[in-house]
Amino acid sequence: SYSLLHASRKTFSNVKVSISSQWTPSCQNSTAPELRPYELWNSNHLFPNAEEATLFLGTLDTIFLFSYAVGLFVSGIVGDRLNLRWVLSFGMCSSALVVFFFGTLTEWSHFYNKWFYCCLWVVNGLLQSTGWPCVVAVMGNWFGKAGRGFVFGLWSACASVGNILGAFLASCVLKYGYEYAFLVTASVQFAGGVIVFFGLLTSPKEVGLPELGAGEDSSVEEDANRPLMDDDDADDDDRNYSIQATDTDNQPKAIGFIQACCLPGVVLYSLAYACLKLVNYSFFFWLPFYLSNNFGWKEAEADQLSIWYDVGGIIGGTIQGLISDVLQKRAPVLAISLLFAVGSLFGYSRSPNSKPVNALIMTITGFFIGGPSNMISSAISADLGCQDLVRGSSEALATVTGIVDGTGSIGAAVGQYLVSLIQENLGWMWVFYFFILMTSSTILFISPLIAREIRLLLRERRLRVLAE
Repeated sequence: SYSLLHASRKTFSNVKVSISSQWTPSCQNSTAPELRPYELWNSNHLFPNAEEATLFLGTLDTIFLFSYAVGLFVSGIVGDRLNLRWVLSFGMCSSALVVFFFGTLTEWSHFYNKWFYCCLWVVNGLLQSTGWPCVVAVMGNWFGKAGRGFVFGLWSACASVGNILGAFLASCVLKYGYEYAFLVTASVQFAGGVIVFFGLLTSPKEVGLPELGAGEDSSVEEDANRPLMDDDDADDDDRNYSIQATDTDNQPKAIGFIQACCLPGVVLYSLAYACLKLVNYSFFFWLPFYLSNNFGWKEAEADQLSIWYDVGGIIGGTIQGLISDVLQKRAPVLAISLLFAVGSLFGYSRSPNSKPVNALIMTITGFFIGGPSNMISSAISADLGCQDLVRGSSEALATVTGIVDGTGSIGAAVGQYLVSLIQENLGWMWVFYFFILMTSSTILFISPLIAREIRLLLRERRLRVLAE
């Protein structure tokens, strides 16, 4: 589901050059297609030159991210009160229709209007925001703490897979016109929403299986399903019950927004993710442009090379999630990875004009930045929503996920403007210094959690030594 949502976002990034050409008079733009009727085109153009068209496309990115961030706060609350399958399928199908209207129908009808585009992209951001809180909540219902870091780390690669899928689908049909790129991705996404509506199982109870932690077969399973954000003196009889229970006799009450914000760790991880997602999404939006602008490489080569950052994030999220499962602690793993991320950012800012070397350092950077980003948005969000304070009494997982990812998206939206401002006035080197500052701020925000979990690790080690 989330791969298809990300594929439509990536499609918009991949066809920006074609859209800019279509929105600019052919006499002012040498890349405009020759098959367009000249009279019709020049009577409907939006911008006098390609620079203003590109600026408007950047504005659409910012509009999308802000509306997406606002929608995440609302979608998490909605997801905890309605059936997750309905919310997710509605968001996918509705977003697909908006993408079709934005990129395909307007071009077929030769209707070009800036305010109409802005309104559509605001609606698209709100609809796409239904995706992440719902899919994390569903995964949280099916997977307890045992293996959650590894499973969620591997599964959260869906965003990177969606980026690759979107680029592939767009490149296959772009020669026929950018409107067909939107048509293909919107059709695939709509079909995915239909499949989700008829096929998704949101919790084990829907097929008669026991909920997480409901069985008492062994103490090993009990400990494995205990939430990560657990109190030291928690009652041994506590269980990590399914978030989306369907038993109307004991249906938990949905948690409020303020209550979710007050849960231990939610605010700190939200602020940390705002800084980290700023860096991660800046690579997503600006990396191909940086490679072309800084090294003079062709746009197609830069697009292909930027995939290595996603590859590093996939590997990093999986390995770091596995390590956090072994330690049964997340924050120390994040801290070590982010410390290495500072060094990799400094090294990447001084990468030579060599594609193999650049790709290697880029992969390492993606490993240490994309990995923690995937962990916070997936496994840690699930841990935060399954705490003892809400377990068995409140619906919380989608709400907490929406708060964490929504705060992160606000940081990412602000970051896109700051990156362009810093690059224009100070240069790319200062952009990387800004990334280093934001990564260091991420460590600072979660430092209380890091200290707490390190103390717990040391205490557990002393207890094991005494037991021996």
